[in-house]
Amino acid sequence: MSYVEMPGAQVPIRMWTDPASVEDVALRQLQNVATLPWIKGLAVMPDVHYGKGATVGSVIAMRDAVCPAAVGVDIGCGMSAVKTSLTANDLPGDLSRLRSKIEEAIPVGRGMHDSPVTPDRFHGLATAGWDDFWGRFGGVADAVKFREERAVKQMGTLGGGNHFVEVCIDSDGSVWLMLHSGSRNIGKELAEHHIGVAQKLPHNQGLVDRDLAVFVADTPQMAAYRNDLFWAQEYARNNRTLMMALLKDVVRKEFKKAKPTFEPEISCHHNYVAEERYEGMDLLVTRKGAIRAGSGEFGIIPGSMGTGSYIVKGLGNEKSFNSASHGAGRRMSRNAAKRRFSTKDLEDQTQGVECRKDSGVVDEIPGAYKPIEQVIEQQRDLVQVVAKLKQVVCVKG
Repeated sequence: MSYVEMPGAQVPIRMWTDPASVEDVALRQLQNVATLPWIKGLAVMPDVHYGKGATVGSVIAMRDAVCPAAVGVDIGCGMSAVKTSLTANDLPGDLSRLRSKIEEAIPVGRGMHDSPVTPDRFHGLATAGWDDFWGRFGGVADAVKFREERAVKQMGTLGGGNHFVEVCIDSDGSVWLMLHSGSRNIGKELAEHHIGVAQKLPHNQGLVDRDLAVFVADTPQMAAYRNDLFWAQEYARNNRTLMMALLKDVVRKEFKKAKPTFEPEISCHHNYVAEERYEGMDLLVTRKGAIRAGSGEFGIIPGSMGTGSYIVKGLGNEKSFNSASHGAGRRMSRNAAKRRFSTKDLEDQTQGVECRKDSGVVDEIPGAYKPIEQVIEQQRDLVQVVAKLKQVVCVKG
């Protein structure tokens, strides 16, 4: 489908989904965002759903301003994927050992490494800029500086919620490695700190929703936020890079005879800010639950833990600010999923996947998400499908 355009106070709301399918609270959030004086465009992805301040699945372009809640609290959250030389025939019938080895190598939930994981531990991984990156931690908000030891030891860890590590097979039988994670709790604390700062600024006092508070250009508050924002985005990318290195090590050890090799990694943020130019204007584009899909750019759009995912190539549609969805998108809250589904439902919906099937992950059940095929179909003018993947191992946070 192409987009549907709805009227908004300052800008039209371009929606790559049927507005009737969007929950009322999310529609109100979109209308609220469209009232912001600084907004220059709003694109809505097919996986849109309610979020804090701004919906998940929205792309907001502003001039000389940025809204921290429109980035998402897990700054830099995103995906990485890599195609391997392994095929489905190389995989054992029982994948429980592989899953266990992944869980041993990559801490999940609130877990962290006993000692820091650094890029010099891995052959071929770039080490340039690593010391400079950590040196810049001293310049982030005082409110989180004391978290440095935890931030260091959490580098290369998965986290919880909807984060995952997967081993997948594509339609041709090739094995892929894929993971989803962010800036761990350090990005969340930075985001919440700056949202609190923004809410107290005079220019934000008349907003329809205080969670939509913004920073404006050429102010010390904007400078401080940009510094912490871009550091956290880099943290998230480094985190995924190190996790993928750990995952590759597991695969090398478990499949020594096959001597696996790996193609170049695909990596994309889906909670972040980028400086981009549209219609002759330099804009700050926030993607909250959306990926960049510039012409020829590779991206990853995952489904739920039982349905599979897509590798895509962007078509460069400027109406969406060169963006596409970040996944299937939730169709019910975590609490609603826990009330509606049982562990038996989880077992039924994740048949053929080596994964947790206990009450702790019922909120991540496939039935709590929108159908990924429908989400892909609704954005055929935004991305081209390159590969469809089906997970056979899923490690949840």
